[in-house]
Amino acid sequence: MSLRRILGVVALVVGVGLLVTGYNASESAVDQLSETFLGRYTDETVWYLIGGVASAIGGLLLLIMGGKR
Repeated sequence: MSLRRILGVVALVVGVGLLVTGYNASESAVDQLSETFLGRYTDETVWYLIGGVASAIGGLLLLIMGGKR
């Protein structure tokens, strides 16, 4: 297994972890109140979700293109 594929797996796992953390944070009482009164989630939750998506996409791209030379 090439180094790119290993990095892709790691990035994908980190991305999924961040997405799960962001989802759990969005279900918290503070975020529910913030979303109810302000119409948006807290900045921390948004960054977890953005980081998770970016890391997961990057990991998938490394997995797909990691073996090609």
